Amino acid sequence: MRWIARTVFLAAGLTLAGCSTTSDLMLPPDRGVPAASDVSQPTIAPAPVTILVSIDGFRPDYLDRGVTPNLNALAAGGISAAMRPSYPSKTFPNHWTLVTGLRPDRTGIVANKMVDASQPAPFTMQSDDPYWWNAAEPIWVTAEKAGIHTATMFWPGSNVAWGGSRSKDWPNPMVGGIRPQDWMQFNQAVSDKQRVDGVVDWLRRPAATRPGFVTLYFDEVDTAGHEYGPADPRTTDAVATVDKAIGRLREQIAGLGQPVNFVIVADHGMAAISADRVIVLDTFSNTDDYDVVEDGVYASVNPKPGKEAAVEKALLGAHGAHLTCYRKAEVPERFHYGHNARVPAILCMPDTGWTVVAHPPKFKIEGGAHGYDNFSPDMLALFIASGPAIKPLGKLATFDNVDIAPLLRDLLGLPAGRDLDGDDAPFRAALGR
Repeated sequence: MRWIARTVFLAAGLTLAGCSTTSDLMLPPDRGVPAASDVSQPTIAPAPVTILVSIDGFRPDYLDRGVTPNLNALAAGGISAAMRPSYPSKTFPNHWTLVTGLRPDRTGIVANKMVDASQPAPFTMQSDDPYWWNAAEPIWVTAEKAGIHTATMFWPGSNVAWGGSRSKDWPNPMVGGIRPQDWMQFNQAVSDKQRVDGVVDWLRRPAATRPGFVTLYFDEVDTAGHEYGPADPRTTDAVATVDKAIGRLREQIAGLGQPVNFVIVADHGMAAISADRVIVLDTFSNTDDYDVVEDGVYASVNPKPGKEAAVEKALLGAHGAHLTCYRKAEVPERFHYGHNARVPAILCMPDTGWTVVAHPPKFKIEGGAHGYDNFSPDMLALFIASGPAIKPLGKLATFDNVDIAPLLRDLLGLPAGRDLDGDDAPFRAALGR
């Protein structure tokens, strides 16, 4: 549903003076008819804008640390929940799921680093070739097709010309494709203030060019969580910093008189890691027999030609109490993962808080990490929604993050998506549906 404010016009005591004389129309104010200069012109309140905010790595229990008055106020005035990310609980797969309503196994963004047999180079977090992204349409493309202007102050994939293709002179610019009306290439050096100011400047525009959907991304909570761990006071400081940025955004928007429906999310949580919880693959397998695509919170590997049987014999099954390796087709179904061609042949999954590496690490394992079992409490992510379209119903039950894109469709007045992995069921009561 698209929420549009309606202005009520009061006409009591005023009539059309079809037979009035000129002198009747010029009566002074004390005769009961206001002078023309005193008649205020009716105005129509602007339609609400939907702002999707991602605070990378923000666990829902960070709201309990006493440093988030703005986020807590939004939660109190709307709805909130602990949200379950999709597997793997990493940044790029989950940001793409949040805006498409499809799990990583279906979007094709199955990891932060991927290989594809048809591609000369792997996918990294700098890859903007539409080839990697085109399997799932993001919400800003759906909105732009429907005539709703969009703007993205950072979001993984928002710089991609979605639906486009490579030019024959690759890596020159793409051919075709759709981007948001306004978008910013991610740069960590852009401060929170600059990010907020950019969003507010977009909202200052006249209605014809003002975006109806905006994204905003903050990364410092994830950065602190990785470096120091989720329990460290410096991570709490990062949480407080982002909350202040949210407060500044609310204040600036209030000054504009612009109604906003906020949807505030995280892509995943964060777990503490330690040098005491490390599993090394080359202690029980020959790492010369396979290529490691990623390791750390899991190890994804592809056997080299002719080495498949040896690698499976060495890796498949349990290794102690904290690591199990699966063929991709045999990953437990609850993960909804392993059917996409970009998922490597074997996936070794450690318990939450454990690290799996191909070789003994040359750096100290400490701080925090994510990417683990998406049902782990440490991987749960923040969710808050608040605004004129949201009834203040308080805390909701935990839900899967594939339900966020259907919620955004409701707020933007877009039709329900076909064949999505999620729906708007968790929010219907709050939306009055």
